Amino acid sequence: METLEGNQIHVIKPVLPKLNNLFEYAVSEENACWLFHPSWHMCIYKRMFESENKILTKEGVIHFLELYETKVLPFSPEFSEFIIGPLMDALSESSLYSRSPGQLIGSGSPLGLKLQKFLVTYISLLPEEIKSSFLLQFIQKMTSRHWCAVPILFLSKALASVPRCKALGLEGLLALRDVLQCTMITHQILLRGAAQCYLLQTAMNLVDVEKVSLSDISAFLMSLRQEESLGRGTSLWTELCDWLRVNESCFGQSSTGSFFGLHETSSLNAYVKNLVQEYIKTPAWETGEKYSMPDWFDAKLVALMVLLAVDVEGMKNQYSEKRRTQNVLRIFLDPLLDALMKFGTNAYMPLLKTDRCLQLLLKLLHTCLLKGSSTQDDEVLTLLQNCVMSTTESISEFILRRLTMNELSSVSDLDRCHLYLSVLVELTCLHLKVGWKSGNPIWRVLSPLKNASIRHLQDTDDGQVATFPPQEPTLEKQIQRVVSMAALATVCEATDQKPELQLDSLDAGPVERFLASLQLNQTLQKPHPEEQSSFLEESSSSQGWGKIVAQYVHDQWVCLSFLLKKYHTFIPASEGELLEPVLPAVQMPGRTLQSALDALTILPSDQILPVFCCMKILVPKLLASSESLCIEAFDMAWKIISSLSNTQLIFWSNLKAFVQFVFDTKVLTIAAKIKGQAYFKIKEIMYKMIEMSAIKTGVFNTLISYCCQSWMVPASSVSQGSLSSANNYSELVLEACIFGTVFRRDQRLIQDVQTFIENLGPDCAANVVIENTKREDYYVRVCAVKFLCLLDGSNMSHKLFMEDLAIKLLDKEEVVSKSRTRYYVNSQQHRVKNRIWQILLVLFPSFDQNFLTRIIDKIFQAGFINSQASIKYYIEWIIILILHKFPQFLPKFWDCFSYGEENLKTSICTFLSVLSHLDIITQNIPEKKLTLKQALAAVLQWCFHPNFSVRLYALVALKKIWTVCKTGHIEEFGALTSVVESSLNQVENMHGVGNAKKNWQRIQDHFFFATFHPLKDYCLERPECFDIFVKESFSNLSVKSTFLFSFPAGTIFYILPRLSGLVEDEWIAIDKFTRFTDIPLDADFQWYLSPTQLRELTPGDWAQQDIGSNSGEADARPEWADVQKKLTPWKTSVPDLDLELIFPGRAAKLGKSVSRLIVVASLIDKPTNLGGLCRTCEVFGASALVVASLQYVNDRQFQHLSVSAEQWLPLVEVKPAQLTDYLQQKKSEGYTAIGAEQTARSVGLPQYCFPEKSLLLLGNEREGIPANLIQQLDVCVEIPQQGIIRSLNVHVSGALLIWEYTRQQLLRQGDPPPSPCLF
Repeated sequence: METLEGNQIHVIKPVLPKLNNLFEYAVSEENACWLFHPSWHMCIYKRMFESENKILTKEGVIHFLELYETKVLPFSPEFSEFIIGPLMDALSESSLYSRSPGQLIGSGSPLGLKLQKFLVTYISLLPEEIKSSFLLQFIQKMTSRHWCAVPILFLSKALASVPRCKALGLEGLLALRDVLQCTMITHQILLRGAAQCYLLQTAMNLVDVEKVSLSDISAFLMSLRQEESLGRGTSLWTELCDWLRVNESCFGQSSTGSFFGLHETSSLNAYVKNLVQEYIKTPAWETGEKYSMPDWFDAKLVALMVLLAVDVEGMKNQYSEKRRTQNVLRIFLDPLLDALMKFGTNAYMPLLKTDRCLQLLLKLLHTCLLKGSSTQDDEVLTLLQNCVMSTTESISEFILRRLTMNELSSVSDLDRCHLYLSVLVELTCLHLKVGWKSGNPIWRVLSPLKNASIRHLQDTDDGQVATFPPQEPTLEKQIQRVVSMAALATVCEATDQKPELQLDSLDAGPVERFLASLQLNQTLQKPHPEEQSSFLEESSSSQGWGKIVAQYVHDQWVCLSFLLKKYHTFIPASEGELLEPVLPAVQMPGRTLQSALDALTILPSDQILPVFCCMKILVPKLLASSESLCIEAFDMAWKIISSLSNTQLIFWSNLKAFVQFVFDTKVLTIAAKIKGQAYFKIKEIMYKMIEMSAIKTGVFNTLISYCCQSWMVPASSVSQGSLSSANNYSELVLEACIFGTVFRRDQRLIQDVQTFIENLGPDCAANVVIENTKREDYYVRVCAVKFLCLLDGSNMSHKLFMEDLAIKLLDKEEVVSKSRTRYYVNSQQHRVKNRIWQILLVLFPSFDQNFLTRIIDKIFQAGFINSQASIKYYIEWIIILILHKFPQFLPKFWDCFSYGEENLKTSICTFLSVLSHLDIITQNIPEKKLTLKQALAAVLQWCFHPNFSVRLYALVALKKIWTVCKTGHIEEFGALTSVVESSLNQVENMHGVGNAKKNWQRIQDHFFFATFHPLKDYCLERPECFDIFVKESFSNLSVKSTFLFSFPAGTIFYILPRLSGLVEDEWIAIDKFTRFTDIPLDADFQWYLSPTQLRELTPGDWAQQDIGSNSGEADARPEWADVQKKLTPWKTSVPDLDLELIFPGRAAKLGKSVSRLIVVASLIDKPTNLGGLCRTCEVFGASALVVASLQYVNDRQFQHLSVSAEQWLPLVEVKPAQLTDYLQQKKSEGYTAIGAEQTARSVGLPQYCFPEKSLLLLGNEREGIPANLIQQLDVCVEIPQQGIIRSLNVHVSGALLIWEYTRQQLLRQGDPPPSPCLF
């Protein structure tokens, strides 16, 4: 407990294994009982769970969940209480479920998997009499708080894994239903759906069916959202049907009665048959008065149970005749079909009965649709559709009468109107599916409905004008007006979406003339004051008169949208003299567009879609003549979209419509042509959408997907202007190529878990029923890449577009490099540069020699910039491809080795890496000897460079080049031959125990030198065509034909990012390209992973690997021998810099005495402390002071304390992440590694005798020496303290140890201590 008070994970983690010993001592193996109360152990875990340090909380939770993996503890009620209490409270923290370092994205949460294993093990060990109560309390605990999406998902998954047992009764089922309600609060739809799937599986596994009734099961199933989890045709549906089949005769009787008061039966078929009969039966309380629409709940329940029962019957008879299944469905549906057949003839059928029948009809059709599979072989759906079609005439006559005979007169009737029109649309789709025939009953309804609606609307308009003064309209008339407009809008929508219904010619008839003369945005007056009371009484059915008016205006614009689409060729570019046919709304587009702007100001956000559709048609016609009006339309529409960014339900549909009208190809082309304000307004909106994407993922996806689809042209098209629109807005493609934000931890966690669920595939029903919206950031780049792959290099406009994009990418790369000269791995700058070079590799086949002449200097210049490893690989790859395809650029390449020492530094490694693939570069060179000689001369000068990394790269290149020489039997290089062979012999036969030999082997094994093949990893269709690719793909074949073979997406976007240490967010696997179908590719196109062994390698750079491996070894130890007592850990990044140390010798030339003490202060980050240490080390003759960065020397605070000591003392730069290697190196040279730290085994300073070759490691000011470095030390020395304050300043501590070392060395030499000096 005292250790836990430190709240520091690196101090606590080594102590955790001791908890296992405490459990072993606390349990009697003979009697299988606790020797002392387990609450003592629980106190320790509770302290960890409540820690402010979430890493410590996670360690504690994982350790607790691992208890039963190695031991079996006796049952204890307190243990169960602790699980349901503090443990579940801790499990509510989402951050605990993050992936472990190095774990692949989508592989699942380690804690979630441990929770699943723990719960299964613990429940299996519980006594049977305890199991039920524990599970009930566990589930009830899940209802006691609002859980986030991730914890509730993994808790549900763990529960679903518990082996089947009869543990839960009705109370448990109700608790599970309450948990389902908890899942509904999250906006993460996929996680919400997956949790529902697991909770249903939990119910099937754990519920005792004898204690619940079919009515209880029905109520529970209604708590699920079928559109998110329980879709017919999914594996979960099949599992549920099988569960019902097995337990059909075992269900108990309901204690509370069913929904409809029917008698409970144990048979599923009998229950469902009674359910349908009771549902169809006229309610006893209906007396003929007007009532509101019944709730949809009962219809959903009946439809669900009917289809479940039918599919259960299908399971029973899957090996016998199918006729029985059809008969069962007929039996279930007979009451419904009988009622529907009487709709057209029985005018006195109770209203609620007709409502309920139509609701059930709709729900049956919607629920019956199979999810994720073909419906052609679904006999249930086919039979249901045939049954419904047999009632079409009766239903359609009923709907026509209700909509046209003034029978809908109250506010509640508007809901009925919506129901009738929905049924009419479904019937229309059914008949169109089987084939439209003459005399179709639907057609006999649509035409009269359209005519009657127009006649009623005209009569209403005439009636309002006929009297003077005009009378205020009654509620009945206004409702009928709304109904007529809604019916007309439905007919227009159906006609627009189904070409088979468009039987009219382009001649303007009465309908078209009426629609074109509509008074747009005309609002409806509130009903007559005498009828206000009835209106208020019905307010429960409506949100008020404003909603009714909004629907009316919305329907107006639906009708107008249909009219504009039909007569879009009649819309003039500017308003002039009207010609026949007279269609004012069509022929006066300016006025219509102004009306659209007015509509946007009065309509609620969920009703504006038809207005956007009309603007899409009008704006291209008016942009040239009425630019200011169109700009106003852009602005107003964007303001609406911006205001909806937090509204999940309607945002995406509105955004899609907005993009379709603002970024329509015609609009973009006209705006670019006139280069007016509209052109710049569109670009302004474009950048605002990209900016919005940073906070709302998926916005840019909608934009780039639509634009790329509209810019796509057939491969056979050779029109020079086919990409004119894309050329004028190439910034959009540029931004798409480099798009992607750095997510916060919580966002990354959600993405990880979503990927985990997606990887489960059809096994998780949520993946089948929920549409994949493809809103992840990487789909933006996927879309851009697929678009670029469609371009044809033989088409001049395509070629120019790709070249312009390449220049813009290089300019962007230069801007990013200058904006920040130093940046961290996986920072935004790193990612952007990485993406730039990926796209340049995609575009490379379209580059000819003339174009490369323009950009080659920029490419070579990029090689001199200090970039991260992944970027260097891409630069080196593209340089190799350029030199292979065009050896003419070799002279420019040799010039890169002639830059001054200051310009090159370690960037020369880039060009040395290129030379390591000289065998590829020289393939197209007939006479290779001169090139090989130039390569040898260029490389040899760097084999003797003082920088160790440069020497390694040069030696690797030298070995590769010499291998090419020997293979080609070209070895006559005079004096160079002996130099090359002696250099290679020396490095191959080096001795010593340091890192030199190890690093030489590692760099040779590195994937870029050992496995990577610049050509094979770039493109390969099949082995037999590889030779053709090498010989012809870069010369004779057109770009298009090369791309049609295959594309190296796997290497460029997945394998190299993975091997070069990029975060998983940047790995785009091939299935992401194939899954994105918005941009279709030719059938011959294929995506390929690397055919070499590259994809089988594990990540790790030869230099970075050492840094990671040592720390990994330290972490892997089960129990550390020596640990820090009360210090917090030190954290840092891992930059990749050289470890070669060159000490200055200025002090030695002056005869100064220098000891063999090295003081390592790389963990210290305060300039004042470093300055003081520098002065102390210089005064007492230390051999070197090691610091994290030599830049500290320029700090004023450092200089103020050091008083020029840095000029006389060797300063060495070693990054904190490289200390492990540095300590090992010095220990191999005979140094004793000593740490100034309080540890469990530290030695007091007065008792310690310093060796002559001592290395003193000082800790960080706040956190001391990290635990993994403590393990590398030979000894820790602590300074005795007499006071209350527990530690000294690090400079003071260092000074005391340095003086003690100096004093001991002087005594050994027999010299007196030095004379006092002034500090």
